[in-house]
Amino acid sequence: MTAVIYARYSSDSQREASIEGQLRDCKDYAEKNGITVVGTYIDRAYSAKTDDRPDFQRMIKDSGKKIFDVVLVWKLDRFARNRFDAVNYKYQLEKNGVHLVSAMEPISQGPEGIMVESMLIGMAEYYSAELALKVARGERENALQCKYNGGVVPLGFTIGKEDRLYHIDPETAPIVQEIFTRYADGEPAEKIAASLNERGLRTRTGKPFVKNSFFQIFRNRRYIGEYRYKDIVTPGGIPAIVDQDLFDRVQQRFEQNRIAHGRPAKEDVRYLLTTKLFCGKCGTLMGGESGTSHMGNTYYYYKCGNA
Repeated sequence: MTAVIYARYSSDSQREASIEGQLRDCKDYAEKNGITVVGTYIDRAYSAKTDDRPDFQRMIKDSGKKIFDVVLVWKLDRFARNRFDAVNYKYQLEKNGVHLVSAMEPISQGPEGIMVESMLIGMAEYYSAELALKVARGERENALQCKYNGGVVPLGFTIGKEDRLYHIDPETAPIVQEIFTRYADGEPAEKIAASLNERGLRTRTGKPFVKNSFFQIFRNRRYIGEYRYKDIVTPGGIPAIVDQDLFDRVQQRFEQNRIAHGRPAKEDVRYLLTTKLFCGKCGTLMGGESGTSHMGNTYYYYKCGNA
């Protein structure tokens, strides 16, 4: 009998077993039961609640090639965390003559096994839903206290290791102040970016400054001390790096330049929600972006300023 091992961890999980640990336990099970492992499929930082797991989907597809008899998982919650997916994907495997086996959960092939497996999948789904509620409650409580809730920390800020609050970074906050001041005084964005790069300065993500780097900076209301997370908005919730007057001057010039550059009216319509959409995860203002597919079609969408 031949088997492949499917291993997974999600970025928001407790990581009760590392990938290496899952593989080790599955290989031990295979050896004890006379099963030959012929391959592995691994998804790192993917939740079992999503269908977007690339190796999982590849495994399901490969199950129809008659190259293995068993899919071996550490526990059933590595395979799926809701009943619908568990039944659906297990049916696809069995239709291809492949059985699903849990290394750490001995399940018989009789009627009792059906009940036990259903209970285990149900418990995994319950745990996943309960964890999501706890995370949501924790994030909301953090937001009410103006604490960091994930995402890229804007240039000019640091996050306290103990209090998880926003603090002004004495090394990078002056860069933000300089960018705002120079732009408000009429200096072209391209020139500002070039001078920052010449001095070896970089964006928060470590990339050279470009003109578009400033869109997220200029629109980010954290710089005037406004904390925002989903529907929670707290003016003065974090320390301000620039004052309201300077921020408003930049917004005015930014808007004037946008109009002056002569965008066709129909293109403006595509971004009607500019300055009105905020990221559901971190609360940062979202900006209009565009991209071209391999077929040459142009697509327009909104992107988090911290992305």
